[in-house]
Amino acid sequence: MFAAPPAIEAEIFATIPEQFRRHGEISPWAKVQLHGAETPVFLEAPAFDSQGNLWVADIPWGRLFRIDPDGKVELGGEYDGWPTGMKFLADGRLLIADHKRGMMIFDPATGKAEPWFERYQLEPFKGCNDIAITKTGDLYFTDQGQSGWQSPTGRLYRVRAGSGQLELLLDNLPSPNGLVLNAAENALFLAVTRANAIWRVALHADGTVGKVGTFIQMSGGNGPDGVTIDQDDNLSVCHVGFGVVWLFSKLGEPMLRINSPVGIHTTNIAYGGPDMRSLFITESGSGTILTAPMPVAGREVHRASI
Repeated sequence: MFAAPPAIEAEIFATIPEQFRRHGEISPWAKVQLHGAETPVFLEAPAFDSQGNLWVADIPWGRLFRIDPDGKVELGGEYDGWPTGMKFLADGRLLIADHKRGMMIFDPATGKAEPWFERYQLEPFKGCNDIAITKTGDLYFTDQGQSGWQSPTGRLYRVRAGSGQLELLLDNLPSPNGLVLNAAENALFLAVTRANAIWRVALHADGTVGKVGTFIQMSGGNGPDGVTIDQDDNLSVCHVGFGVVWLFSKLGEPMLRINSPVGIHTTNIAYGGPDMRSLFITESGSGTILTAPMPVAGREVHRASI
């Protein structure tokens, strides 16, 4: 439908050192998700703290790595879980969407991880995945689990600021994954991985969900994973299994293709750097964080108080 956009190649910002790689072990998460392949490290969930350090999650081993602006990697924390999405809260703690444990809160100062929400109306989550936060502190998260077209049972939840009320907004989703709000916060863009599509979820002023439709239909790879957005509402989308991050205009037209130089598991992204003009990308399988310059600065990250 569209002409191919210009293409650039991302550069390597940091790689998880050998001392942190776990060889000769298979985690239960990798046994299912990666068909039993040895997984010394598998990165997702990039998030910047207030000091400009980049944090990433190592899903199969429940580890959180802190990477300083020069690319030096340190182990920032470890707990019993499978962290897949992270956002910093206003008080400096990390809110974590965890495939094994639900919604968790991790305190970098103490190294302690505690549950926040573990179930909805007595029912355990399928496998929480990613998080988006509004200006007013409302919080959205996806519950992906093993859902797909064979079992379209994934869900989208919201937690209300102030009251802390947990609300189910959408269910019957074939693998809901990354999510981000537009600037007006009247639409949420949702990566639906097994549909190989970005859905647009209309949000009404009274908090109800309006019409839901396909905004971008992709093809190939495994589908879209992490998403983020810039100051002009241009949408960046990780195409996992394809080794690419796409930049789409606010109308859905391809603007830029960013190729990975090290692997095809381009999973999650975050804007960072002094001017928010750099995109940081996790290439999960190689344990590498990539970076690429962007034409428009990323939007300010909102941090909830809970």
